[in-house]
Amino acid sequence: MLLEQRLRADGFDIAVSNAGVSGDTASDMLERLDWAMGEHTDFAIVEAGANDMLRGLDPALTKQAIAAILMGLRAKGVRPLLAGMVAAPGMGQPFEANFNAIYPALAAEFGVPLYPFFLDGVAGARGLTQSDGMHPNAAGERVVVERIAPAVEALIRQGVKTP
Repeated sequence: MLLEQRLRADGFDIAVSNAGVSGDTASDMLERLDWAMGEHTDFAIVEAGANDMLRGLDPALTKQAIAAILMGLRAKGVRPLLAGMVAAPGMGQPFEANFNAIYPALAAEFGVPLYPFFLDGVAGARGLTQSDGMHPNAAGERVVVERIAPAVEALIRQGVKTP
């Protein structure tokens, strides 16, 4: 996995697992949270809501599900990094405003670090997405990792317990 390789190259002895499921909504993610976390999870990147947005689901429901995910992680002692999404153009101004407000609001409410846009540098970039124009291809995945890695490393450094 690219992120694990990057973190190990930067001196972090850490295992990374991807518990994401293509097509999941935030509510789907919430339903499988306990299964996805395992017993020895210290950190999590919470990247949810893109499929909710693409389906035009009420942003209030998306926000509620992501809030419940953050609460569930907190209860398990898992430190999250909230990776935001941005509404696709054409969803309508009220929807876009409500959706785009989800991530900064939840980061502030839960006191968790926010990586503002998971697909920063990839969304809409020719040559970095699959044929669907949305999902990163191999080159796009490398861009995502390079951009988010500093935020992940900062999260890990903050969570390191000293004896």
